[in-house]
Amino acid sequence: MVKKILIHLFVLALATGPASLSDLFSQQKHRLTMTLEQVLECAGEQSPGALVAKHNFLANYWQFRSYKAQFLPSLNLNASLGQYDRSLRALQNSQTGEINYITNNNLSNSLSLSVNQNIPLTGGKISLVTNLYRLDQFSPFESVTYNSKPVSLQYQQPLKAYNTLKWEKITEPKNFERAKRAYLESMEEINIQATTLFFNVLSAQMSKEMAVKKYASTELSLKIAQERFEIGSISKNDLLQLRLGLYNAQLEISDSELSYDMSMLRLRSFLGFNENVDINLVMPQNVPEIQLDFNKVYSKALENSSNTINNELSLLSAQQAVAQAKSVNGLQASLFAQFGLTQKGNDLSTAYRNPMDQEMIGLSLSLPILDWGLGKGKIKVARSREEVVRTQIEQSISQYRQDMLIKVLEFNKLNIKCNTSAQADSIAKLRYEIASERFKNGTLSVLELNSAQSDMDNSASRYISEVSRFWQNYYTLRKLSLYDYIKNREISVDFDQMVD
Repeated sequence: MVKKILIHLFVLALATGPASLSDLFSQQKHRLTMTLEQVLECAGEQSPGALVAKHNFLANYWQFRSYKAQFLPSLNLNASLGQYDRSLRALQNSQTGEINYITNNNLSNSLSLSVNQNIPLTGGKISLVTNLYRLDQFSPFESVTYNSKPVSLQYQQPLKAYNTLKWEKITEPKNFERAKRAYLESMEEINIQATTLFFNVLSAQMSKEMAVKKYASTELSLKIAQERFEIGSISKNDLLQLRLGLYNAQLEISDSELSYDMSMLRLRSFLGFNENVDINLVMPQNVPEIQLDFNKVYSKALENSSNTINNELSLLSAQQAVAQAKSVNGLQASLFAQFGLTQKGNDLSTAYRNPMDQEMIGLSLSLPILDWGLGKGKIKVARSREEVVRTQIEQSISQYRQDMLIKVLEFNKLNIKCNTSAQADSIAKLRYEIASERFKNGTLSVLELNSAQSDMDNSASRYISEVSRFWQNYYTLRKLSLYDYIKNREISVDFDQMVD
């Protein structure tokens, strides 16, 4: 749809001869005729809200990519270069205990290359490391020393600790799935907003047209009434009433034009057009004959909407808090082990010749002897909050189901109301035509004529209002369940294409 609009504007640019589309917009107005479907398509492709929704999804996509990168091996290069040290160092005599200060003058450089791999199941990390250290001593004597570790295997393992990676492996895929559904829901929200703006313009356009017609018919009726007043077949009060109606009709034209201009401005802004693009909207001829089954709608909502994942993530967050409170309570332990080769020498080749074994292993412990129940208290707080979250989720599910039922019941009534209001609109127009003819023939009073015109205006407004409510409620149910009930299919997009 957007491509067609741009092609249309481009052809106009060639025909009128401006240097660019911006020149085209700045020089003259152009009119587009759009149906509701075309407005929705245009809004979904180029409206500012659609761009915001897209980039919100892309931000979540790259966050998910970053999360997955944690489970892949990483290659890291670390260097400490040009570490020059010229200072006094305190040295203590081992026999006398005397402390002497000597001059230290050296330059150190180190380089290490490591391959690291996180272990999600245990929360540990295993690394394969190689490094080289060089020390240049300048005083009190000159020397060069190399220390190499050609290969070293390291393993770090927290014991009884909170395993962040383990929990992220559960929550991050759900967060990404929520981002997908949130994007689809945002696009459906754009449909709702576009539908509202579409019918606001149609309603204002209809009000303007009715005001113009009302002014013309009132002006004609006033002329007829003036002639009848001169022959005494109509009272002066009726004549003044028609004259007052003419002034009111003129005011209605002014108000309706302002309302139309403001409604059109909002729609243009929402669609990304400037003020030089005027849009002629086509009223939907009829609404589809559709009745929704609540069980199907509710089932699709539970299956597709982000509300379900939000509840799951809320509960997982509470469970994480409990696990974290347990992990910091009581004994804390961490295991470190390193196995590899090492050597030293006065030159680089010597530092790698006949390397020696190197082993390191250690266990660090921390145990609070007396914390006055602080750790247990944090666990109880976390568990209580978990129960609160469970209760809130149960309440929200119940309220969600009730709201969904109300929306489905209301929607199923709108189809009948649209058809009824359409028939009422037709009857009101016919009644006004008859009333207008009778007034011209002198068989109908001014009061009855005004009543017929008021009924006609109200019926037309009611019809547009009911059709607007039908489509707004329909797209609201689409947003809640991410399902197209007219085409009978899931609402989806190609997310892979979005990130290319």
